[in-house]
Amino acid sequence: MAKRRPAILVLEDGRTFQGEAYGSVGETFGEAVFNTGMTGYQETLTDPSYHRQVVVQTAPHIGNTGVNGEDDESSRIWVAGYVVRDPARIGSNWRASGGLEDRLSAEGVVGIAGVDTRALTRHLRERGAMRVGISSVEEDPRALLARVRQTPEMAGADLSAEVTTAEPYVVPAQGEHRFTVAALDLGIKRNVPRRLAARGVTTHVLPASSTIDDLLATGADAVFFSPGPGDPATADAPVALAREVLGRRIPLFGICFGSQILGRALGFGTYKLGYGHRGINQPVLDRSTGKVEVTSHNHGFAVQVPGAGVGAVVPNQVIDTAFGGVEVSHVCLNDNVVEGLRAKDVPAFTVQYHPEAAAGPHDADYLFDRFAELIEGRGLDRRRSEGRDLDRRRSEGLGLDRNHSEGGK
Repeated sequence: MAKRRPAILVLEDGRTFQGEAYGSVGETFGEAVFNTGMTGYQETLTDPSYHRQVVVQTAPHIGNTGVNGEDDESSRIWVAGYVVRDPARIGSNWRASGGLEDRLSAEGVVGIAGVDTRALTRHLRERGAMRVGISSVEEDPRALLARVRQTPEMAGADLSAEVTTAEPYVVPAQGEHRFTVAALDLGIKRNVPRRLAARGVTTHVLPASSTIDDLLATGADAVFFSPGPGDPATADAPVALAREVLGRRIPLFGICFGSQILGRALGFGTYKLGYGHRGINQPVLDRSTGKVEVTSHNHGFAVQVPGAGVGAVVPNQVIDTAFGGVEVSHVCLNDNVVEGLRAKDVPAFTVQYHPEAAAGPHDADYLFDRFAELIEGRGLDRRRSEGRDLDRRRSEGLGLDRNHSEGGK
């Protein structure tokens, strides 16, 4: 194997790591974060939520199974840079259609290999996620550090418009169609509409700039707010849209960034975690069942509810909001961060992790069943309401219109 070009990694606090170029030769900047997954690097690389982030893989061997044409979670690689310890010399898997480094090079992703990722991860755990630069063209760490400190921070970053779909598209239901969902694409992963399709849901994926009229024009029975990158404190338009949905009592489900959007819509704040949750082995308690799930995470921000915070015990109580009572439904057992919300008086709930996995365990896949049940229950409520209205009109001696009299809708 040919000798690799030298490369350096410099954190904004000046900590420097030496290594070798991996992927594209060049220079890149972003927020340094670490992912604890032992597998799923292709899904990580193509997750839009990693936009403008340099991902450090804690697993020492990366690239062992190559890359393939089926596991991408979007149309491209989104990470700003990639850090690994021991890249595989040869990728080997029956599904592989190429090598990881070749894919990184083809998409212009600057990476670094041969780094002590354990030491780097420990540093980020102690000091927090921070800006970073990787370069295989600059030899002076001080010069690279100066450029790192000129790059924007993740706090205050409004990024959903940079990753959303340009045009609406539809993912049809598998088998019999049951429901239609309008999904606001803030950085959606492909496996979300797949998991909905498996439950008979046709999903209309819409741009992040969509209005309430755009959502309603799909004929949606419910609305989904997707994961995505950036600071939820900047997402004022999606928050206003979520309030419209809540006010109309349309069933709503949000994941990760979408959960933070709903949290803001309900009147809660958000805050930046020290180093975030990123990996596929995070323990979360579902308070409604008492079960502990092993879950897939990728979030650097969290919802702030009264009395809760990192390390604090989340109160198990109903919180009053402008849309009625809300309870914390899921809690991370590592640090007590709020991982889910459930509204009591409007049909809405969220989780801050990834039940669609890809990659990751399937412990939380049942949440898509809960969404379908929420939609079905809303339909029953609507039909019961219509029936009560007809009974009232009959009792008042009012005539029925032609559609009702003929059994129409």
